[in-house]
Amino acid sequence: MKAIQHTCVNRFLRYVTYDTQSSEESTTFPSTEKQKVLGKELVKELREMGLSDAQMDEWGYVTATLPANVHHHVPVIGLIAHMDTSPDVSGANVKTITHPDYQGGDIPLPAGVIITAQDNPALATQMGNDIITSDGHTLLGADNKAGIAEIFDAIHHLVEHPELKHGTIRIAVTPDEEVGRGTEHFDVKAFGAQFAYTIDGESLGEVEDETFCADSVTLKIRGVNVHPGYAKGKLVNAIKIAAAIIADLPQDGLSPETTEKREGYVHPHHISGGVEEAVIKFLIRDFTVEGLHEKESFLKERADNILSHHPKAAMDFQVAESYRNMRYEIDKNPDVVDYAMEAVRRANVTPVKGLIRGGTDGSRLSYQGLLTPNIFTGGHNFHSRQEWISIQDMHKAVETIVHLVQIWEEKNRPGNHA
Repeated sequence: MKAIQHTCVNRFLRYVTYDTQSSEESTTFPSTEKQKVLGKELVKELREMGLSDAQMDEWGYVTATLPANVHHHVPVIGLIAHMDTSPDVSGANVKTITHPDYQGGDIPLPAGVIITAQDNPALATQMGNDIITSDGHTLLGADNKAGIAEIFDAIHHLVEHPELKHGTIRIAVTPDEEVGRGTEHFDVKAFGAQFAYTIDGESLGEVEDETFCADSVTLKIRGVNVHPGYAKGKLVNAIKIAAAIIADLPQDGLSPETTEKREGYVHPHHISGGVEEAVIKFLIRDFTVEGLHEKESFLKERADNILSHHPKAAMDFQVAESYRNMRYEIDKNPDVVDYAMEAVRRANVTPVKGLIRGGTDGSRLSYQGLLTPNIFTGGHNFHSRQEWISIQDMHKAVETIVHLVQIWEEKNRPGNHA
């Protein structure tokens, strides 16, 4: 493949100057209007590249098309990234620092934040590479402005080199992914892709085809409130019952702070109320639906046992589905992952099939009929002031995308039945 004259770093450094932090409290869509400011800039850039249909709709979705340069049928491939940054850490006034020729050790930042080699084992793979961070006062924004920059760099290269054959490519940049609403108004049918990829992963070479299965449990406890001076034998304190339920949960092996890899968890993340009524909200996570239901049954059994000691109390146990492991859908057509793994290999990187201990836009899109695994960006420590990304790994992400769309074309050439 002809060497890529990369534009992704300059694009990335420009994008992170836009404050696009989304909001969990907002009821609008997008949750913050400032995301659309970057959206307008992205539309302008796409049109300057020659993608004449580039637009941003009323919801803040930026879309564009790079037409096929072959005549035979190739499935339409979507490339997706998100423009918002996490509500957890400020994304305003990001000041970037490039640390050239990394030679190991900790990376101290001006704000007093230290990116330690001990807590960042991936730094051991970056010897001689160039690392970008913020100054430590804010997050960096690699999640997911690096993905946008890498997609745009790949599209720019394909436009400049029409000898690289590909089918129709659809581009989408979504708002509000970080608050779980990225696909809320996304029109899969209008987007028109048959398969897609989010460029929103982390470590070099990773292709992720699994997410958690996720449910939310709301547990409401109703007690009996009477004047505490005359409460003997009458008062039932919902707060104490709620506290007993939480205290009864195992400390090891079922909490996010003690689990990793394929282990799921039961996570009480919100509690409110008073003597008469208390509410606990739980996040339930597992990589299988069966495991999810086992954890919900376990939680209900433990809560029922606590309630059995308080016969005058009552409990409502409500389960709401959040999302499901996208692998259940992606396994129906393994080509979508196999081609991504091959693209990583062609970029001279060892592919690693990974899983996401969370959810992505790809989870929901896969269940809407658009199979959407996730590809690495080269970023690390997302949602943190210790966030960092490798320039060389960004370049490999771009190469992977360029190889990927060519693989889809190759596999669908007449006479090729691979």
